[in-house]
Amino acid sequence: MSATQTFTRRLLPFDEARLDRLLDEAGIDILMVTSKHNVQYLLGGYRFFFFDYMDAVAESRYLPVFIYQKGRPENSAYFAAALETFEKDLGKFWPPTVHTTTWSSTDAVRLAVEHIKKIGESSSTVGVEKSFLPMDGGQVLQDSLAGCRLAEATFVLERLRLIKSPSELNLLREASERVVQSMAAVFEHSAPGMTKNDLVEALRREEVNRGLKFEYCLITAGRDLNRAPSDQKLQAGDILSLDSAGNYHGYIGDLCRMGLLGEPDTELVDLLGLIDHIQSEARKPIRPGARGGDIFAVANEMVHNSPHKLHLEFLAHGMGLVSHEGPRLTSTGPVPYHGYDEDRPLESGMVISIETALKHPTRGYIKLEDTVAVTASGCEGFGDQFRGWNRPRT
Repeated sequence: MSATQTFTRRLLPFDEARLDRLLDEAGIDILMVTSKHNVQYLLGGYRFFFFDYMDAVAESRYLPVFIYQKGRPENSAYFAAALETFEKDLGKFWPPTVHTTTWSSTDAVRLAVEHIKKIGESSSTVGVEKSFLPMDGGQVLQDSLAGCRLAEATFVLERLRLIKSPSELNLLREASERVVQSMAAVFEHSAPGMTKNDLVEALRREEVNRGLKFEYCLITAGRDLNRAPSDQKLQAGDILSLDSAGNYHGYIGDLCRMGLLGEPDTELVDLLGLIDHIQSEARKPIRPGARGGDIFAVANEMVHNSPHKLHLEFLAHGMGLVSHEGPRLTSTGPVPYHGYDEDRPLESGMVISIETALKHPTRGYIKLEDTVAVTASGCEGFGDQFRGWNRPRT
């Protein structure tokens, strides 16, 4: 093994053996990564600030390309935008080959093709993220690598990210706690006469001030079940739901908390108590070795036995750099994918979002969404504060 190989392997920010095993199982020789989140993961947390909120530039788009050859990390390469030269000067990139010259998607793919031809065989199987490869770049790839087979690599990359490291868990914990702290501040200053748009803008400011990148907020007010921000005005006695994602160094804190412009009556206390109970019971199967689908088995039985079953919805899904990533726990959720992990055991380091919503026909929308990490001894909730009826400061 050369000095370059030794140096490169020592710096790898991901589990090389796990990636090689996943690539081998998928029959992939060379991995070509073009999504910003997976490039970030494979580069050890790097995300180019200039294109963080956008992709379009001039007549094309930003397309970062990371290349990894199974078993040969010394052949890794990163093809980046011209402005990433400054980041290269700061030593941000571990791959031995780095080019910061691209201004279009086809520029990046052409450089990647040249590199693939240097390190691979004419019959190599190249794994790509088809959902994150634009048509013009994909056409260049197909035309230039006519002898190679192109295979879908999205699943491989999701399985690579499945088990979070301690540093990733800390980022998810921080993201979750900062989101719910932001929500509590908004509830504290909410008042009749404000609009849903006012609250969403206030939440955006609170999240940004806490070091988060605001992604979205689903919001309801009063009896209305519409969750879009709007000019609907809040009224005394309205219940409020804030369901928001705040991004912390790429990792998503996605939670829902409830507010009330007044004091909760007995029915509201009972309704939120029911949702809290379902959420709490759904956590009990979350531990290493437990069947992934047991989370749904527990929650769905409670929903079925509830007098509100026609209006209750329960969902659990993986969280991390992507919302609804692995573990995939159901094939019947609102976001369609195969429940690959439904009959597989949970593992320490997985992170799961659990959410229960009640679309009450007369009281409105009541929901809790929590983030739960699988630990060696069971589970831990991230951002578990403010789970009751949050009210304005008097």
